[in-house]
Amino acid sequence: MTAPVFVAEDFTAGGDGRYVLDGPEGRHAVSVKRLRAGEDVVLTDGAGRWADCVVLDTEGKDRLVLRLEAVHEEPAEQPRVTVVQALPKGDRGELAVETMTEVGVDAIVPWAAARCITQWKGERGAKALGKWRATAREAGKQSRRVRFPEVAEAATSRQVAALLAGAEFAAVLHESGDTPLATAELPATGEIVLVVGPEGGVAPEELALFEEAGAKAYRLGRSVLRTSTAGTAAAAVLLARTGRWS
Repeated sequence: MTAPVFVAEDFTAGGDGRYVLDGPEGRHAVSVKRLRAGEDVVLTDGAGRWADCVVLDTEGKDRLVLRLEAVHEEPAEQPRVTVVQALPKGDRGELAVETMTEVGVDAIVPWAAARCITQWKGERGAKALGKWRATAREAGKQSRRVRFPEVAEAATSRQVAALLAGAEFAAVLHESGDTPLATAELPATGEIVLVVGPEGGVAPEELALFEEAGAKAYRLGRSVLRTSTAGTAAAAVLLARTGRWS
């Protein structure tokens, strides 16, 4: 198994190369993971910068003493994959974020589609967005990523259309699509933006707006997937076909 990943804001070690991981991350490493001297650890800022470390010791219940070794910068992968995810009911939104993070999506945009039962408003919306971002962070660590996906503010349909207009490849998962996503011609670089509708489907006026922006409707397969799983399945198809999984 690869080394466990922990989040650090900086990588400034002492003159002897010692680095202390404390706070919630240190507590998790010491009291939950129960790491011991000699074990390998990776520190990351979640934005591509990361460092190899070796555990030297623990102090109390929340301080992990490390020897910080080489610091690296992982470049952003190409093409960049963004999934516009319609708001699912209940905790299925966190499920979608978790699994999309695990497969390697670069950015997730919550979308308040016309047919969404769930609506993010005021304090409730801020709390829900916070949960999505926390889920992306934890799933990024669990899947050993050092560049976590960005989770944007909730977007309106017009904001989604603007995002689609600037993409090299813009797709909407929809039953009307004649072309399978698995056979679509994909760019080698730039931005791929994929729209996943709500349980009730993308409304006709939304589909028309997105097509006007340059998007095309694609079908994923014969079966109908829930909105919380469709994005992950579609992202896997795209990542495999772009060569990012090679």
